[in-house]
Amino acid sequence: MRARVLLALMGLFLALPAPAFARGEFHPEDEFDLEPWVSIHLGPLDMSINKAVAYLWLGGLVTMALGWFLMRSRLALLPGRRQTVGEAIYDVTQSQIAEQGLPTKAIGRWFPYVASLALFIWVLNFIGFIPLPLSNEKFDLFGLEVPTLGIYAATAQISVTLALAILSVGFTHVEGFHFNGFRYLKSFVPEGVPKVMLPFMAFLEVVSHVFRVVSLSVRLYANMLAGHMLILVFIGLMFVLETYLLLPVTLIFGTIFYLFEVVIVVTIQAYIFAALTAIYIGSAIEPEH
Repeated sequence: MRARVLLALMGLFLALPAPAFARGEFHPEDEFDLEPWVSIHLGPLDMSINKAVAYLWLGGLVTMALGWFLMRSRLALLPGRRQTVGEAIYDVTQSQIAEQGLPTKAIGRWFPYVASLALFIWVLNFIGFIPLPLSNEKFDLFGLEVPTLGIYAATAQISVTLALAILSVGFTHVEGFHFNGFRYLKSFVPEGVPKVMLPFMAFLEVVSHVFRVVSLSVRLYANMLAGHMLILVFIGLMFVLETYLLLPVTLIFGTIFYLFEVVIVVTIQAYIFAALTAIYIGSAIEPEH
């Protein structure tokens, strides 16, 4: 009965003309504006400290603390919860990420990187859904200007995901030359291609490697940005329409999207980024052609 009443109210709100309610203003995109907290400019480089930098620092500290806490425990025949979680993370990153993409001879060298990358991105994604007082907006509390709570993910900034993607693809070519020398350049041209087509095929291969950077960075950035925008839009809907009658609807759908992002998207995106990195590095070490 309650579900039917809720659905009826939702239909009524959707049927009513929107201009009659659109009295408030809400701009969720403002949450991703990066106003400098500490302005630092080195020539043309903008090294200012802002919200994204603060979240990256926090993510780095949490990743190191998490790794130390889970992986530095004393091994026991009957593992406790701490050892069990640590072994589960280690097993997943090794068997499902490193061993799926890296050849055996390179696992010892590159497993630490892909495992750390997966854990770091997961932490950045996860803390992006925890309300933290790292906001540009403030409110007055007994005469003190206190930052408001907000959700923000550093991985919802294209500059962050682009930097991670450039590192991963850059390491791909470093390892290609490290294991194969200049023979690695032969992998940019398929065997049996006529000589007249060599420059064109090499150009296409270079473009495909450039698009690896684009696909890695945009996939993570777009998924995290879309999730945050959906949650902010549902939360802000009642402020835009200036009616608390929408509170049940916004809470229900906002919570659904929130749980979907935290339970599924956060982990899947970290896994995909690290797994593709392992595959790219492995393909450079042992080229198919």
